[in-house]
Amino acid sequence: MQDPKDVKDAFAGIASRYAVTNHVLSLGVDILWRRKVAKMISRRIPINILDVATGSGDLALEIQKRCPKAEVIGSDFCEAMLQQANKRGLKRTVLADALNLPFPENRFDVVTVGFGLRNMADWSEALSEMFRVLSSGGCVVVLDFSLPESVVCRKLYRFYLHKILPAVAGLITGKRSAYQYLGRTIESFPSGKDMCSLIESSGFNHAKFHSLSGGIATIYSAEKN
Repeated sequence: MQDPKDVKDAFAGIASRYAVTNHVLSLGVDILWRRKVAKMISRRIPINILDVATGSGDLALEIQKRCPKAEVIGSDFCEAMLQQANKRGLKRTVLADALNLPFPENRFDVVTVGFGLRNMADWSEALSEMFRVLSSGGCVVVLDFSLPESVVCRKLYRFYLHKILPAVAGLITGKRSAYQYLGRTIESFPSGKDMCSLIESSGFNHAKFHSLSGGIATIYSAEKN
Protein backbone atom coordinates (compact mmCIF):
# COMPACT_ATOMS: atom_id res chain seq x y z
CA MET A 1 0.00 0.00 0.00
CA GLN A 2 1.26 3.47 -0.86
CA ASP A 3 1.18 6.94 0.72
CA PRO A 4 -1.19 9.09 -1.40
CA LYS A 5 0.75 12.34 -0.97
CA ASP A 6 4.04 10.73 -1.97
CA VAL A 7 2.42 9.16 -5.04
CA LYS A 8 0.76 12.40 -6.12
CA ASP A 9 3.97 14.41 -5.68
CA ALA A 10 6.00 11.82 -7.56
CA PHE A 11 3.69 11.76 -10.57
CA ALA A 12 3.15 15.52 -10.65
CA GLY A 13 6.91 15.94 -10.92
CA ILE A 14 7.22 13.71 -14.00
CA ALA A 15 3.86 14.36 -15.71
CA SER A 16 5.20 16.17 -18.78
CA ARG A 17 7.65 13.37 -19.62
CA TYR A 18 5.78 10.41 -18.18
CA ALA A 19 4.46 8.89 -21.43
CA VAL A 20 7.68 9.17 -23.43
CA THR A 21 9.73 7.85 -20.50
CA ASN A 22 7.54 4.76 -20.27
CA HIS A 23 7.93 4.08 -23.98
CA VAL A 24 11.72 4.44 -23.79
CA LEU A 25 12.06 2.23 -20.71
CA SER A 26 9.94 -0.55 -22.20
CA LEU A 27 11.35 -0.14 -25.74
CA GLY A 28 7.79 0.57 -26.84
CA VAL A 29 6.39 -2.75 -25.63
CA ASP A 30 4.04 -0.98 -23.21
CA ILE A 31 2.19 0.38 -26.26
CA LEU A 32 1.50 -3.18 -27.42
CA TRP A 33 0.25 -4.15 -23.96
CA ARG A 34 -2.28 -1.33 -23.94
CA ARG A 35 -3.39 -2.15 -27.47
CA LYS A 36 -4.07 -5.71 -26.37
CA VAL A 37 -6.24 -4.48 -23.50
CA ALA A 38 -8.12 -2.04 -25.74
CA LYS A 39 -8.75 -4.74 -28.35
CA MET A 40 -10.05 -7.08 -25.66
CA ILE A 41 -12.43 -4.39 -24.39
CA SER A 42 -13.66 -3.44 -27.86
CA ARG A 43 -15.01 -6.97 -28.38
CA ARG A 44 -17.55 -6.30 -25.63
CA ILE A 45 -18.93 -3.27 -27.56
CA PRO A 46 -19.17 -1.18 -24.37
CA ILE A 47 -21.10 2.08 -24.05
CA ASN A 48 -19.58 3.59 -20.90
CA ILE A 49 -15.95 3.05 -19.91
CA LEU A 50 -14.01 4.37 -16.92
CA ASP A 51 -10.21 4.29 -16.86
CA VAL A 52 -9.16 4.74 -13.23
CA ALA A 53 -5.74 6.27 -12.45
CA THR A 54 -5.56 7.23 -16.10
CA GLY A 55 -2.36 9.25 -15.64
CA SER A 56 -1.39 10.90 -18.93
CA GLY A 57 -4.12 8.91 -20.65
CA ASP A 58 -2.20 6.21 -22.51
CA LEU A 59 -4.67 3.38 -21.92
CA ALA A 60 -7.79 5.58 -22.11
CA LEU A 61 -6.62 7.05 -25.42
CA GLU A 62 -6.07 3.59 -26.88
CA ILE A 63 -9.54 2.53 -25.72
CA GLN A 64 -11.04 5.76 -27.08
CA LYS A 65 -9.49 4.94 -30.47
CA ARG A 66 -10.74 1.34 -30.43
CA CYS A 67 -14.22 2.20 -29.13
CA PRO A 68 -15.15 5.45 -30.94
CA LYS A 69 -18.85 5.19 -30.11
CA ALA A 70 -18.30 4.67 -26.38
CA GLU A 71 -18.03 7.31 -23.69
CA VAL A 72 -14.53 7.00 -22.26
CA ILE A 73 -13.75 8.82 -19.00
CA GLY A 74 -10.29 8.99 -17.48
CA SER A 75 -10.06 9.69 -13.75
CA ASP A 76 -6.99 10.47 -11.67
CA PHE A 77 -6.18 12.32 -8.44
CA CYS A 78 -3.16 14.09 -9.97
CA GLU A 79 -4.26 17.20 -11.86
CA ALA A 80 -0.93 17.58 -13.66
CA MET A 81 -1.38 14.12 -15.17
CA LEU A 82 -4.94 14.88 -16.30
CA GLN A 83 -3.72 18.04 -18.01
CA GLN A 84 -1.35 15.90 -20.05
CA ALA A 85 -4.16 13.47 -20.89
CA ASN A 86 -6.32 16.36 -22.13
CA LYS A 87 -3.50 17.78 -24.23
CA ARG A 88 -3.00 14.39 -25.84
CA GLY A 89 -6.66 14.13 -26.88
CA LEU A 90 -8.57 12.38 -24.11
CA LYS A 91 -12.05 13.87 -24.45
CA ARG A 92 -13.24 13.62 -20.86
CA THR A 93 -11.33 13.53 -17.59
CA VAL A 94 -12.40 13.73 -13.96
CA LEU A 95 -10.21 14.70 -11.02
CA ALA A 96 -10.98 11.97 -8.47
CA ASP A 97 -9.47 9.68 -5.88
CA ALA A 98 -9.82 6.04 -6.90
CA LEU A 99 -10.86 5.18 -3.34
CA ASN A 100 -13.80 7.59 -3.53
CA LEU A 101 -15.05 7.75 -7.12
CA PRO A 102 -17.67 10.47 -7.80
CA PHE A 103 -19.95 8.21 -9.82
CA PRO A 104 -23.21 6.42 -8.98
CA GLU A 105 -23.50 2.66 -8.65
CA ASN A 106 -23.74 0.59 -11.84
CA ARG A 107 -22.55 3.51 -14.00
CA PHE A 108 -20.06 1.78 -16.34
CA ASP A 109 -19.95 -1.28 -18.60
CA VAL A 110 -16.16 -1.56 -18.26
CA VAL A 111 -13.70 -0.24 -15.68
CA THR A 112 -9.97 -0.36 -16.40
CA VAL A 113 -6.82 0.55 -14.54
CA GLY A 114 -3.43 0.45 -16.21
CA PHE A 115 -0.33 0.50 -14.01
CA GLY A 116 -2.27 2.37 -11.34
CA LEU A 117 -3.73 -0.07 -8.84
CA ARG A 118 -0.24 -0.83 -7.53
CA ASN A 119 0.16 2.84 -6.53
CA MET A 120 -3.03 3.11 -4.50
CA ALA A 121 -3.25 3.43 -0.73
CA ASP A 122 -5.58 0.43 -0.40
CA TRP A 123 -5.86 -2.10 -3.23
CA SER A 124 -8.95 -3.82 -1.85
CA GLU A 125 -10.80 -0.56 -1.27
CA ALA A 126 -9.95 0.65 -4.78
CA LEU A 127 -11.24 -2.61 -6.29
CA SER A 128 -14.41 -2.34 -4.20
CA GLU A 129 -15.01 1.16 -5.61
CA MET A 130 -14.53 -0.18 -9.13
CA PHE A 131 -17.03 -2.94 -8.33
CA ARG A 132 -19.52 -0.38 -7.04
CA VAL A 133 -19.51 1.78 -10.18
CA LEU A 134 -19.52 -1.19 -12.55
CA SER A 135 -22.86 -2.37 -13.91
CA SER A 136 -24.11 -5.94 -13.55
CA GLY A 137 -22.57 -8.02 -16.29
CA GLY A 138 -19.71 -5.53 -16.60
CA CYS A 139 -16.01 -6.25 -16.68
CA VAL A 140 -12.98 -4.92 -14.81
CA VAL A 141 -9.55 -5.08 -16.46
CA VAL A 142 -6.30 -4.48 -14.59
CA LEU A 143 -2.99 -4.11 -16.44
CA ASP A 144 0.09 -3.92 -14.28
CA PHE A 145 3.68 -4.97 -13.82
CA SER A 146 4.64 -8.34 -12.37
CA LEU A 147 7.80 -10.38 -11.92
CA PRO A 148 8.87 -13.08 -14.42
CA GLU A 149 8.24 -16.66 -13.29
CA SER A 150 11.63 -17.91 -14.51
CA VAL A 151 14.29 -17.60 -11.79
CA VAL A 152 16.95 -16.49 -14.30
CA CYS A 153 14.67 -13.96 -16.00
CA ARG A 154 13.52 -12.64 -12.64
CA LYS A 155 17.11 -12.06 -11.56
CA LEU A 156 17.95 -10.18 -14.77
CA TYR A 157 14.74 -8.19 -14.61
CA ARG A 158 15.39 -7.15 -11.02
CA PHE A 159 18.84 -5.89 -12.00
CA TYR A 160 17.27 -3.81 -14.76
CA LEU A 161 14.42 -2.66 -12.52
CA HIS A 162 16.56 -1.49 -9.61
CA LYS A 163 19.79 -0.40 -11.32
CA ILE A 164 19.37 0.48 -14.99
CA LEU A 165 15.78 1.75 -15.12
CA PRO A 166 16.12 4.43 -12.39
CA ALA A 167 19.34 5.72 -13.97
CA VAL A 168 17.86 6.03 -17.47
CA ALA A 169 14.57 7.48 -16.20
CA GLY A 170 16.46 9.92 -14.02
CA LEU A 171 18.29 11.27 -17.07
CA ILE A 172 15.01 11.75 -18.97
CA THR A 173 12.86 13.19 -16.19
CA GLY A 174 15.36 14.50 -13.65
CA LYS A 175 13.41 12.52 -11.03
CA ARG A 176 15.36 9.33 -10.38
CA SER A 177 13.63 8.82 -7.02
CA ALA A 178 10.24 8.40 -8.71
CA TYR A 179 11.53 5.38 -10.59
CA GLN A 180 13.33 3.88 -7.61
CA TYR A 181 9.86 3.94 -6.07
CA LEU A 182 8.56 2.03 -9.11
CA GLY A 183 10.82 -0.95 -8.42
CA ARG A 184 9.77 -1.13 -4.79
CA THR A 185 6.07 -1.16 -5.66
CA ILE A 186 6.47 -3.90 -8.27
CA GLU A 187 8.28 -6.10 -5.74
CA SER A 188 5.46 -5.78 -3.19
CA PHE A 189 2.51 -6.02 -5.59
CA PRO A 190 0.60 -9.37 -5.75
CA SER A 191 0.50 -11.10 -9.11
CA GLY A 192 -0.95 -14.16 -10.84
CA LYS A 193 -3.32 -16.21 -8.71
CA ASP A 194 -2.72 -13.96 -5.70
CA MET A 195 -4.03 -10.96 -7.62
CA CYS A 196 -7.00 -12.95 -8.88
CA SER A 197 -7.85 -13.84 -5.29
CA LEU A 198 -7.61 -10.18 -4.27
CA ILE A 199 -9.93 -9.17 -7.12
CA GLU A 200 -12.50 -11.84 -6.25
CA SER A 201 -12.40 -10.84 -2.57
CA SER A 202 -13.76 -7.45 -3.67
CA GLY A 203 -16.88 -9.06 -5.13
CA PHE A 204 -15.85 -9.93 -8.67
CA ASN A 205 -16.24 -13.36 -10.24
CA HIS A 206 -14.26 -15.46 -12.71
CA ALA A 207 -10.98 -13.57 -12.26
CA LYS A 208 -8.28 -14.70 -14.65
CA PHE A 209 -4.86 -13.51 -15.75
CA HIS A 210 -2.73 -13.45 -18.88
CA SER A 211 1.04 -12.92 -18.64
CA LEU A 212 2.74 -10.60 -21.12
CA SER A 213 6.35 -10.46 -22.32
CA GLY A 214 7.58 -13.32 -20.18
CA GLY A 215 5.70 -12.17 -17.12
CA ILE A 216 6.96 -8.60 -16.70
CA ALA A 217 3.37 -7.42 -17.09
CA THR A 218 -0.01 -9.11 -16.62
CA ILE A 219 -3.59 -8.50 -17.69
CA TYR A 220 -6.25 -9.42 -15.12
CA SER A 221 -9.96 -9.50 -15.89
CA ALA A 222 -13.06 -10.31 -13.89
CA GLU A 223 -16.82 -9.84 -14.06
CA LYS A 224 -19.58 -8.43 -11.90
CA ASN A 225 -22.59 -10.73 -11.94
